[in-house]
Amino acid sequence: MLEAIVAQVTCSYLFSEKSEISRLLAAMLQCQGQGQPGFSTLAVSGHARRVVIMEQLWQEFFSDPSQWWDNRFIKKSPKHPDFKHRITHEGVWIKGRLNPPWVKAKLASMTLGQIQSVGGLRSRVPDSFCSGNNVNKLCREGRLKDALHMVELMVQQKSTALINAYVVLLKQCGRRKALSEGKRVHALIVQSGLDSHMFLGNTLMEMYAKCGSVLDARKVFNTMPEHNVFSWTAIMSAYADHGQGEEAIDLFQQMQQTGIAPDKVAFVVVLKACTRIAALEQGKQLHTDIIKSGFESDLIVGNTLVNMYAKCGCIGHALRVFNKMSERDVVSWNAMIAGYAENGLGQDVLALYEQMKEEGVQPNNVTYVVLLKTCASIVALEQGKQLHSHIIKSGFESDMIVGNTLVDMYAKCGCIEQACQVFDKMSERNVVSWSVMIAGYAHNGLGKEALALYEQMKQEGVQPDNITYVVLLKACANVAALEQGKQLHSQIIKSGSESDVIVGSALVDMYAKCGCIELAHQVFNKVSEQNVVLYSAMIAGYAQQGRGKEALTLLEQMQREGMNPDEVTYVCVLSACSHSGLVNEGCHLFDSMCKDHGVTPTMRHYACMVDLLGRAGCLTDAKDLINKMPIQPDVVVWLTLLSAARNHGHVEIGRHAFDCIVKLEPENAAAYVLLSNIYAEAGRMNEVEKIRKEMKDVGVKNMPGYSWKLTNENNRTK
Repeated sequence: MLEAIVAQVTCSYLFSEKSEISRLLAAMLQCQGQGQPGFSTLAVSGHARRVVIMEQLWQEFFSDPSQWWDNRFIKKSPKHPDFKHRITHEGVWIKGRLNPPWVKAKLASMTLGQIQSVGGLRSRVPDSFCSGNNVNKLCREGRLKDALHMVELMVQQKSTALINAYVVLLKQCGRRKALSEGKRVHALIVQSGLDSHMFLGNTLMEMYAKCGSVLDARKVFNTMPEHNVFSWTAIMSAYADHGQGEEAIDLFQQMQQTGIAPDKVAFVVVLKACTRIAALEQGKQLHTDIIKSGFESDLIVGNTLVNMYAKCGCIGHALRVFNKMSERDVVSWNAMIAGYAENGLGQDVLALYEQMKEEGVQPNNVTYVVLLKTCASIVALEQGKQLHSHIIKSGFESDMIVGNTLVDMYAKCGCIEQACQVFDKMSERNVVSWSVMIAGYAHNGLGKEALALYEQMKQEGVQPDNITYVVLLKACANVAALEQGKQLHSQIIKSGSESDVIVGSALVDMYAKCGCIELAHQVFNKVSEQNVVLYSAMIAGYAQQGRGKEALTLLEQMQREGMNPDEVTYVCVLSACSHSGLVNEGCHLFDSMCKDHGVTPTMRHYACMVDLLGRAGCLTDAKDLINKMPIQPDVVVWLTLLSAARNHGHVEIGRHAFDCIVKLEPENAAAYVLLSNIYAEAGRMNEVEKIRKEMKDVGVKNMPGYSWKLTNENNRTK
């Protein structure tokens, strides 16, 4: 009978029927247990015999692991077995090619450390081999579980090198965000009686913080019998890095109350906490403490102060700290340049860059990214091209982030061909690269090209993210590509991103601009966490469709749910009132926005109000509103009034608006065309000729989409 089973094993092996092999081997072992001849006595050759032997060895291993030596740490070659029998010297390999399938499953269900601890596995690892250095070596090789097992052996052997090994292992757990392994190390520390060791406690807090478990870090801090400045800094850093700046600042104050003086690292940590939550007053107090402590001249502290003041909007304070610094590196300059950029001071950014070069400080990739973003925001194409040349010379063109920012800069400056050239030359591209290029097409009104690039992106196996979906939906909205928008919606649902508020807002906007307001509302209702952005998008959709009443109803619903409308919301709802002729409602909203909700009107709000009054024929009121504006009206505001004057045939107000426009922008073609048409409607053809001559004299070309009215009739030529 046994011979027949062996024959079936051989046949099953040849046809790779591993499940059948396991069944047959079980039957074979049963036969052996009934007193029949052992399989080792049979003349079975080749792979089948070795498979049979491996089956028996692993069964012996798991039946009594104490009879096996653990060779994993001392073996010098993969050819040497992982476990070796103490008497027969037979060996097994954890990743052996001939292992039965059940062995792999059993090993996967338990860690190697559990094999040792549960079965009483004997280790041949000498005390001298178990050391912090060898734990570090295993960690560098990515063998975290093996390193953890070695530390477990060290605990059993009562090694004297435990503290060093624990520190090495905890740092590796933090780097790899291996929380479960970190907790096992913590348990071993407690088992070793070292849980009151201050340095280990500090390292434990750092590990938990890097693994994202601030609560566990705080528990360690609370159980420590005493703290030093490093302990306080570790727990402050844990809170600061996870967006809980207020708690970090409170801990800093508690540390001072205990009489522990902060060092420069503690100051840097708490300054970063102030920066993240824009706690300017606390930041100023810290600056005073830093001066008293003598750390103001420290380079890192100075850089952090500059960054804190700049991010809190105090660019003057940031500049004073920057100018006082006795030593400045590229980080110092980057902090100051970024501060100008974030506060909308684009020209100052470029001037500071020139000063940086004059002082011989070499920019790095961070510098170039900030500078390119500045050029994009102020549409400084020539400076952007010069930067591109410097980037090539500096060798940063191959940097993916710099390349992505170059594409974005050229696209936002209207140079889509140059953006394509940079994109095509990139040696490495990620989803951000594709999204930036797609957004560039959409920004320049090339919706079809954006959608075509998306198809190419999919063909190259790059998976879109939420940002990709948002820019694609914008492209669909710009060209009213409803079918492509619906296809994208389907893909978004499959990806699970439909409930994302940013993606949901883009979907609402796309459907609204494609005229499908009901579909927009369906998406709006499906978003799980609605916010001001989503409400504003839906209100803007109603505005585009001239459904002002629904927009006002939605605004009331938003306020009932405890959300305060922001500047964008009011622009959307005022636009809805304008397109629906709701003059009284719009005026009431504008007053309420200022008095009740503390929103300071911007140029866009005034433009909406001028449009609202102008459409209703209240041109004098619109003009008075402009004259009372606390900020200097821009060209858009005056053009809105001029367009209303043209629609209502009001020559005097039209002329006044025109004169204000040409003072600000002498070559604005739209203003000349609109005023000319006002004169033509009034039958004042002599004035029309004067306007056309004046336009020719200043070298203004007619704008596409605007028409000259030649007579009182409706005949127009471009």
